Amino acid sequence: MYKYSISSLLFALILLGGCSESPTKPIERSQTRTKSADNELSKEIIWQTDSAKMVLIPEGSFQMGDALKDPEEFMRPSLPTHQVSVNGFYMDACEVTLGQYKQFLQATEHPPLPDWVAKIAPDDNYPVIGVNWFDAKAYAEWVGKRLPTEAEWEYAARGGLTDKRFANGGRLKHADANFKGKGEIDIWGQTSPVASFKPNNYGLFDVMGNVWEWCEDLYDENYYAVSPVENPGGPESTPMERRVIRGGSWMSFKHFLRVALRNYQNPEMKNNYTGFRCVVDLN
Repeated sequence: MYKYSISSLLFALILLGGCSESPTKPIERSQTRTKSADNELSKEIIWQTDSAKMVLIPEGSFQMGDALKDPEEFMRPSLPTHQVSVNGFYMDACEVTLGQYKQFLQATEHPPLPDWVAKIAPDDNYPVIGVNWFDAKAYAEWVGKRLPTEAEWEYAARGGLTDKRFANGGRLKHADANFKGKGEIDIWGQTSPVASFKPNNYGLFDVMGNVWEWCEDLYDENYYAVSPVENPGGPESTPMERRVIRGGSWMSFKHFLRVALRNYQNPEMKNNYTGFRCVVDLN
């Protein structure tokens, strides 16, 4: 697992509502886990640096990969299905927004976004795009978080569902996510504002569609055959140094939004359909 020291950052207690809120009252400095009066971890926290709502993803085990019968060829890298256990963590309820990323740019000397981003993300509540893997990692480190591993991402996106093709169950409609085409709630021909659709069972928005999401891991299509059971972090090295992306985007056909589907990109690639979200460890 990838760890960062974040004991000097602030948290707020449970706050219901959107994905980016300001704390309602001052909170003392604490560790990454915030406990309630009955000593239970808070299900939602606000991360002070970027005001992002984060939701608790409890530790657990799951069958990672495509467990459906007769998988199509494009799902072959998602095999074999294998048992994986992950530690608990907090995850951004939404993809990092343009507004949050602007705060990062204002506070650092990191290179600016491409000029065309504003055409696809017209206001601060849209997911940031035009970011490569190195940009996403730099933001995560600045804010005191990290990128999720591929295993963490799939476990969180499933939201506790088993043997289901999509994060919301067995079927996907335009009322459920932003993907190629339009219909029902999906009125956008490009990215949509974060949290425009219902969250999954863990309270995560847009794990299907809108933008692909960078993961920490290097990509190896045969990795599942040798993946460790406990907290897999991807291969240590690969010939092509590609990085995992997950979840599908507004440009993707429906089958690319399957929760088990694996994809990859050159880590230096910037485009109008890839963003990211972050996680923090519980200790």
